[in-house]
Amino acid sequence: MTQYKYDVTMSCGGCSGAVTKALTNLEGVEKFDVSLESQKVTVESATLSESDILAAIQKTGKTAKVAEQ
Repeated sequence: MTQYKYDVTMSCGGCSGAVTKALTNLEGVEKFDVSLESQKVTVESATLSESDILAAIQKTGKTAKVAEQ
């Protein structure tokens, strides 16, 4: 399983909720953590690519990028 980290601009609970819903509905996500406080999202998946997950997060309308490790 691979862990991916993203910086996501979220200003409220609704924002983090939208990202949470998108990741919950994304087939192949094994585990994830959405932190409104740190503006970070961590996702674990064995089948999805970093870009597939990033696209799903961006579809929520949030500004997101791959976090620098």
